Formats: sequence, C-alpha cells, structure tokens
Amino acid sequence: MAEVKENIEKLHIRLNLYDTNIAVTINGKDEEKCRKAEKLINKTVNDYARLYKGRREEKEILYMAMLEIALRYESEAERNDTTPMTDILSKLTSEIEDALSDK
Repeated sequence: MAEVKENIEKLHIRLNLYDTNIAVTINGKDEEKCRKAEKLINKTVNDYARLYKGRREEKEILYMAMLEIALRYESEAERNDTTPMTDILSKLTSEIEDALSDK
C-alpha cells in the first residue's frame, strides 16, 4: 500500500511574545492558532505584570502566566475527555447485542 504524504505548506512567521520577538516555522494551517496563542500569552503576561510589577521578578511573572495557561489547557482537556462516555456506550452496545441475540 502506498503511503500518502500531505503537501503541507510551511510558513516562517515572527511572533512577539511579551518583550521577545521569535521566528518560528509552522504548518500554514496553524498560523491562525499561533496568532491566537500569541495574543493569549501576551494578555496573560501583561495582566500579571500589571498586578505584580515591582513586587515580583519578571521571571516569576512569566512563570505565573505559563502556569495559568497550562491550567486552562488541562481543564479543557479534562472537559473533553470522552473515555467515560465511550465506556458507557460500549456497555450499552454490549447489553443491546446480548438482548438481541437472546431473541
């Protein structure tokens, strides 16, 4: 069987993350997601900077922002966990198949 390879367009873009410009190479289809991530990072860091500037080191502010974003990600991943639903559907399917085979 021949392997089908997708022709994925690579883009070279620059992102401004807080006070640092970085060059990244991404799949073209991911540019919008990268731009949204850039905005989320900047907003979160700026929010913490406004709250703690002068009272916390910049590095600590960055870590707090990273932690908040990671917690959001983990919460969303838990919400989208379909394992319990899949287990219930498997049990129901099994019970239906058993009931139908008894007839």
